[in-house]
Amino acid sequence: MTTTNLISEIKRKQSFLCIGLDVDLEKIPHHLLKEDDPIFAFNKAVIDATHHLCVAYKPNTAFYEAYGLKGWQSLEKTISYLNSNYPEIYTIADAKRGDIGNTSRMYAKAFFNDLGFDSVTVAPYMGKDSVEPFLEFEDKHTILLALTSNQGAFDFQTKTLEGQELYKSVLETSKQWQNAHKLMYVVGATKAEFLGDIRKIIPENFLLVPGVGAQGGSLEEVCKYGMTEDIGLLINSSRGIIYASNKHDFAEAAANKARELQLQMSKLLS
Repeated sequence: MTTTNLISEIKRKQSFLCIGLDVDLEKIPHHLLKEDDPIFAFNKAVIDATHHLCVAYKPNTAFYEAYGLKGWQSLEKTISYLNSNYPEIYTIADAKRGDIGNTSRMYAKAFFNDLGFDSVTVAPYMGKDSVEPFLEFEDKHTILLALTSNQGAFDFQTKTLEGQELYKSVLETSKQWQNAHKLMYVVGATKAEFLGDIRKIIPENFLLVPGVGAQGGSLEEVCKYGMTEDIGLLINSSRGIIYASNKHDFAEAAANKARELQLQMSKLLS
């Protein structure tokens, strides 16, 4: 999917909501455990109930890998279901990959060619030759970790090296890489006060912003400092939506929570 397609979908739905599909079998409604594939059954119900309220879904692959082959098959079924039934939805493999060039190329093939995701999250620590293989793929995006929402982000990302914070160095350096126009960046909602400086470096790139909701990030603050003329934001909410209920009404409850965010977004876009 191109950025133009994504922007059109945001404007059509008046939403820049991304829903994280981080499925924990200990948290889903117990009646689903009787299904042949409880993870996919949960995802399908949530997707069918919320697809008109969001523009993206983001499965965190750890929540699938934890269940071995069956979990990976659930992920494959989920992305296949999305691509077949809701092709207008932008899909993100939250995998946080990144390795030497030939390994990164294989990761990219796995998520882009085999599974059919539109984008994948990538760690920048190993530099240019670990990221550029992901950027070779047509109409696919690489979402680079820049300033994350967790407390440990302060261990390295905000440290000053040679007169500049590390996250700013990541942003500045990545702009020079081949096909850098296909880059998006992860910036946590709990770091909204940094967005002004971030937009000075990358004024137009889309930002994937986790941390609104359960982690305490403010949608209004993120939009105040991070929104661009073409919106430029994908706001992710996971637990706050998909675990709104653990009873039979879980999909309806998820839709209600997603609708709350979508309505807030609609007002901010008007």
